[in-house]
Amino acid sequence: QVQLVESGGGLVQAGGSLTLSCVLSGRTFSTYAMGWFRQAPGKEREFVAAISWNGASKYYADSVKGRFTISRDNAKNTVYLQMNSLKPEDTAVYYCAACGSSCQSADEYDYWGQGTQVIVSS
Repeated sequence: QVQLVESGGGLVQAGGSLTLSCVLSGRTFSTYAMGWFRQAPGKEREFVAAISWNGASKYYADSVKGRFTISRDNAKNTVYLQMNSLKPEDTAVYYCAACGSSCQSADEYDYWGQGTQVIVSS
């Protein structure tokens, strides 16, 4: 079975940086497009960023564009989310997800990690 494990979350001050990692195991990582989503307390889960299987295409939510960078290292079965200039509104549980084919929404992703919490203090 495919497993996704996120790490790197924690507490950071506004304006700071944090890098999240997500490791996929159980299947060939390079065949999956990967995405990051987040869910703040009392809010719906929202899209953050996505990257194609070969890293050629990247997509970002408008709220994080210019501040966050998604990348992947297929040799390490790992996708990253580098978060800079963090704001209190970035506080959320961040989830890594894997997509076996073209995914245009969260419902289309095949596998999900357990989430890692990011708290940005004001």
